[in-house]
Amino acid sequence: MKRILVRAVAPLAIVGLAVGLAGCSTGAPAAEVTGPLTVWIMGDSGTNFESLVAPYVKESGQEVEVVAIPWDSIDEKLTTAVASGDGPDLIQVGLSKLRTFADAGALMPLNDEIADHPGLDPANFPSGVASSVGDSQVTVPWVADTRVLFYRTDILAEAGIDAPPTTWDQLRKDAKVLASRGEGQYGYYIPQWDSPLPLEITWSYGGDVVDGDGNIDFDTQAFNAAVDTYLGLYADGSVPVNGDFDQTQGFISGITPMLMSGPYLAGGIASAAPELEGKWDITTIPAGVDGEATSLFAGSNLGVWFNTDQKTASLDLLEYLSSVEAQLSWYSINGELPALSAALEDSSLTSDKLVAIYTEQLASSKSLPLVANWDGGTGADLLAALNAVALTGADKDSTLKAFFDATKGAPTN
Repeated sequence: MKRILVRAVAPLAIVGLAVGLAGCSTGAPAAEVTGPLTVWIMGDSGTNFESLVAPYVKESGQEVEVVAIPWDSIDEKLTTAVASGDGPDLIQVGLSKLRTFADAGALMPLNDEIADHPGLDPANFPSGVASSVGDSQVTVPWVADTRVLFYRTDILAEAGIDAPPTTWDQLRKDAKVLASRGEGQYGYYIPQWDSPLPLEITWSYGGDVVDGDGNIDFDTQAFNAAVDTYLGLYADGSVPVNGDFDQTQGFISGITPMLMSGPYLAGGIASAAPELEGKWDITTIPAGVDGEATSLFAGSNLGVWFNTDQKTASLDLLEYLSSVEAQLSWYSINGELPALSAALEDSSLTSDKLVAIYTEQLASSKSLPLVANWDGGTGADLLAALNAVALTGADKDSTLKAFFDATKGAPTN
């Protein structure tokens, strides 16, 4: 039996990404060799990934070395690996980093590989998830994540609210009622670090922040309406203003009985407050005036390193990881939803009430715009503008105009 190795990588010294881009070599990969496949897995799930691939290792005889990399170290690690050409064979890519990885030349195009590896076909996955940059498919969806509305049924009922809000206008009204329960009580929670939320409201109002040419344009009617809703929740006193507010504890205590979050929160509530069983629920996010209720398609993808010297073996493993069997196994091991449509439709998931809601929401969801460095660039600028208005009283019109001017025209294709 072949072995699986797991090791953690400490953060590297910070190096500017531009250095990696300048040093990127896109020459032809070396001749195919036989040896362990190296897989970079983000976060702390390396050991679980070892369990996932164990059956594949046993069946195929292919050794797999799993390297766990902290999420906050990936930029430095990518820079160094691209500059040297010494990277993994497979790599996990967060969707907000997809453009960064692709622009760095770190990912092997997969378009011509689908004929021999049909499991990598984008048609196998929900249409809302990004796997390509421009015309080049450079990744395969790996895990799916979306936001749904969590709400405390008991607290809403006590406040005379018999059902969760189905529109953003209704959410604002309900949040104001819930915030009137007394000092230190609120109706909703806005994470001050959550740049996708204003986009989700924009999408639900039937708009976008990307124009017909594929360039960023926030100065639209739908986005401005979303800003009014977002800032209105602050103006109503319906959301906490302290930046270190704990959303899980806020929900459990009832201070913020409504919030939007991903599937991971359900497990956190169930383990931390089992006494709340039957007192909370989830539903799809609120819609806009035209009935849209579009949430964020988050999660991460898997790609093949641009100059792997084990191309065939890497593609074979990637196809295995894109199978129904592997995707359902990963859900049971690590609790992350599959990205494969057939896996999402499996009865083992659809029979779970909460998962059924997540799956319903995934069918109406979108990925973040594929701009370079969303987290540190456009997304950060968006939050800085909105937080300046909501928290420091900055002039709304001039602050938004400066934001519009600074971000307009950034390409997403």
